[in-house]
Amino acid sequence: MVILGIDPGYAIVGFGVVQKTREVTQLITCGAINTPAGLPLSKRLLQISQDMTTLIAQFSPDAMAIEKLYFGNNVTTGIGVAQARGVILAEAERAGLPIYEYDPSQVKSAVTGYGKAEKRQVMEMTKRLLRLSAVPKPDDAADAVAIALCHARSATSLLNRG
Repeated sequence: MVILGIDPGYAIVGFGVVQKTREVTQLITCGAINTPAGLPLSKRLLQISQDMTTLIAQFSPDAMAIEKLYFGNNVTTGIGVAQARGVILAEAERAGLPIYEYDPSQVKSAVTGYGKAEKRQVMEMTKRLLRLSAVPKPDDAADAVAIALCHARSATSLLNRG
């Protein structure tokens, strides 16, 4: 199973692609979609849409795992992230990808065993579980890899059926 993990944003969209087999989960690639700060939001959303289409076509994932929206203290930023997230979900739906949504505590719990783990703990466990030499960069990509890993670990029972 190939899983595309997404950490949504409108300035930076982190992505991570992992492959899960019965024996092992491995990182295929990760990175970020960066949109220029000076662009109007509509053009940023269009770029995210086009880049998501390219990612999906390039890696042919079996599923997409995406972080649920958490507003925190900045609602204005949250609105832009929500719009970007909508574009990402629409592209996954257009491609016929099953979509799985996880909140931050679910990701932390799946990766570290503790739903209130600190970000550095999640990154370190992601590195260990995938047997990487370093934590993925940038941070948005590391978050996306953790989200994909969360789904890989959550979907294990489905993989063991066949």
